[in-house]
Amino acid sequence: MAGPAAGTLLWLPALLALASGFGTVSPLAAQPAPELPLLASVAPDLTVPAMEEGEPAAGKRVRWVTPGWEGTQVHCALWLPADWQPGRSLPVMVELPGNGGYQNKLGDVCDGSVEGCNLGYGLSGGKGVIWVCAPFVEVAGDTGEKRNALKWWGDVEESKRHLKALVREVCQRWGGDADRVLLGGFSRGSIGSLFFGLHDDTIAPLWKGFFCHSHFDGALEHWPYPGARRQAALSRLRRLQGRPVWISHEESTAAAERWLAAAGVAGRWLFTPIPFCNHSDAWVLRPIDERERARAWLASVLELNPKKVDVFSRIEDFLLLDDLPLEPKNGQSSAVR
Repeated sequence: MAGPAAGTLLWLPALLALASGFGTVSPLAAQPAPELPLLASVAPDLTVPAMEEGEPAAGKRVRWVTPGWEGTQVHCALWLPADWQPGRSLPVMVELPGNGGYQNKLGDVCDGSVEGCNLGYGLSGGKGVIWVCAPFVEVAGDTGEKRNALKWWGDVEESKRHLKALVREVCQRWGGDADRVLLGGFSRGSIGSLFFGLHDDTIAPLWKGFFCHSHFDGALEHWPYPGARRQAALSRLRRLQGRPVWISHEESTAAAERWLAAAGVAGRWLFTPIPFCNHSDAWVLRPIDERERARAWLASVLELNPKKVDVFSRIEDFLLLDDLPLEPKNGQSSAVR
């Protein structure tokens, strides 16, 4: 199902209204949203491989433990694409999972596991990109046991230490190109991409760009963890230094647009509303226009094609903003999967 055409000026009327003082509400929020279809109305053309035990190999998705976390319950899901070969350098997408224990009336569910991630496979089609789904790590207070956190961040410092070690190992052992590593995720993982990816000056340089679907660090402040307020999010955002960020959300990206307008941080943001009502990352497994746009973005950022496609070459795909007033959006979905 076709969505908004690539390059649609979704944000320009809102900016004009903000600058002129006649209003602060995005056109996406100024009128009742039309009823959107379910993802189930479009048949998937991809099936994510199940995670299995065994050694990593081309065309396999395996349960993999980062060195230093042996003997714990901490594990990743590592996919080496079918065209992977020893000694060949490939870009890497690190994906962070959504919150576990999530279910809504539309039938969307999430168990919070690395096995349940979809974005990297759908965006790459399983080719040309090493895809690793990384956990947040929690440390049990009574035993000190380390395991994958199914909700929120677990132990922030341990999660950050594991994420840095994972990137290093994937690049050194499995041929990941350290200059082409993308961090992304869905819902909790989307927020976490900037919360962790830009958390401090030791981890921020690792990433070529960020892929954020459904929620965005700083757009909403009511999340139950330290550092959820916008002042903290802004300190992280200032470490972005102009790198590209994909921002999508079911129905509307208005909340993130408004937050970034107020933040006044220049960046290469590409906003893409997903024209379905589901809170889900499974849109990347379906042949829709928004997936094609996302794949073009991925190819540009990770330099997948010899002839590079720069999806930022058109002015409507840039958002370079000065400090603008912020108006909270009523009715924006606040579920975090």
